[in-house]
Amino acid sequence: MSGPANGSASAREPLDLPAFSLDVQALDLGADVKAVGLELLETESREPVRGTEAAEFWAAAFPLLANGEPLVLDFFSHLDRVREFCANHQIQFREAASRSLVIEQFSQQQLRQLIERFAAETFGLRAGERTREDDGVLAGELSGHGVDGYQGAYRRYSFCAVCELDDGWVTLLSEGLWPSEVVRRLRPAAKSFNVHIARPN
Repeated sequence: MSGPANGSASAREPLDLPAFSLDVQALDLGADVKAVGLELLETESREPVRGTEAAEFWAAAFPLLANGEPLVLDFFSHLDRVREFCANHQIQFREAASRSLVIEQFSQQQLRQLIERFAAETFGLRAGERTREDDGVLAGELSGHGVDGYQGAYRRYSFCAVCELDDGWVTLLSEGLWPSEVVRRLRPAAKSFNVHIARPN
C-alpha cells in the first residue's frame, strides 16, 4: 500500500493522510451485544479497499487482533469452493457440521490467499483458547443460521468476527475488545501498510 506518510499538519495546511484509512468505532447492536466495527476505506473516495492490498492488510491485522491466541476461520456457505481451494493450496480444514467448515492451521500467506479468494463471501473468525476444543453448539448455529450464530457464542471466545471484506467491513463481537484496544493492537499493521486509523465517533 502506498500513500503519503503519517504526520501532523500545521494549522494552515490540510492534513496529509495516507491513501487508505481504517475506521474503528463501537457499534450499537443492542444492549446485550458488545461490538466494534472496522472499515477499510480509500481515504479520499470513501470506497472499500479491495483486492490484493486489502487481503495483505487483513492477513496482517487478524493475527494482531488475536494477540497470540489461537485463531480459526469459519465458513458456512459455498463450502464446495472452500474445500476445493483448500485442497489445491494444501490448507487443512475439518467439517464442523453439515454446513459449517473450520480452518484451524494456516500461515499468514495462506490466510492472505483465503481472504483474497473469498473476500466476496461472508465468513467468520474466532480467537481464544476455546478454539482448541470442538464447539458443536456453535457449529450447528453457524450451519443453520450463518453469522447470527455468533451472538450466542462470542462470550466464550476472546472475540468472534463477521467478515464482509468486499465491503471493507469487519464486525468484532467481544466482551474485552474496546475500540481503543483494537486500535492499539492494529497500529503495527497500520504502520507497515501506511493506513490511517480513524475514530469517527
